[in-house]
Amino acid sequence: MFKRLKISKTVKVVLSAIVIFSFIAFANREYSEEVCNDVIVDIENQQENYYVDKNDVIKLLNQGGEDVVIGKSFKLVNLKEIENRIIASPYIKETEVFKDLKGNLIVKVNLRRPIARIIRSGKKDAYISEEGEIMPVSEKYNSRVVLISGKGAEKLAISETSLVQTKPTLLELIEFVQGDDFWKAQIAQIDIDQRGDVVLYPQVTKQYIEFGQIDELEEKFKKLEIFYKRILPLKGWNYYDKVNLMYKGQIIAD
Repeated sequence: MFKRLKISKTVKVVLSAIVIFSFIAFANREYSEEVCNDVIVDIENQQENYYVDKNDVIKLLNQGGEDVVIGKSFKLVNLKEIENRIIASPYIKETEVFKDLKGNLIVKVNLRRPIARIIRSGKKDAYISEEGEIMPVSEKYNSRVVLISGKGAEKLAISETSLVQTKPTLLELIEFVQGDDFWKAQIAQIDIDQRGDVVLYPQVTKQYIEFGQIDELEEKFKKLEIFYKRILPLKGWNYYDKVNLMYKGQIIAD
């Protein structure tokens, strides 16, 4: 009796395994034979960042030509190749491509967000993204961000793909201004000379700010805050032509 029960359980296990493997094989066959019904594009951070839209992503996916996905069998669709084509765009930071249960191709895109614009004479301008990546300007949309100008900015070529290694202190200064609501509203332009000395130009008041080398950011901006909140209200917002922050412990206004 015990032996017969043991054999019965073994048969059930074998049959269950056969059913499971048959189901997997059937599912794999169904998947390989299934065709793509549609392409659904999800752009996650497009607010005030309209460099890339759904049509642009579709063009990247199709390499600008005829549709290479819709109506095609998924076994002929190389998802990794599609991801590589999309991520090649300088405006796109991340992408994920996968198939859903309804037979649609899902394309998720995360855009780069510019935090500064490089102004260069005789050459096209460029943006600096949050990650420090250099990205070209777009004919579709302009971001209102702080401007980077001067001889030092001329050296920031499009061929330089990132400031993380080449100009980390400049990126730190931009992030400092961008990350503070007050300074983001006040500072319109950062001018850099060949030696790396910086002059800041405000949005509203007429005086320019001699910042010097990009160092001691906390201390220099604390002095500038004192100038804006204590000195200018007494003398008038357009009384001074310039303010110098380069000397430790001093605010020099002329």
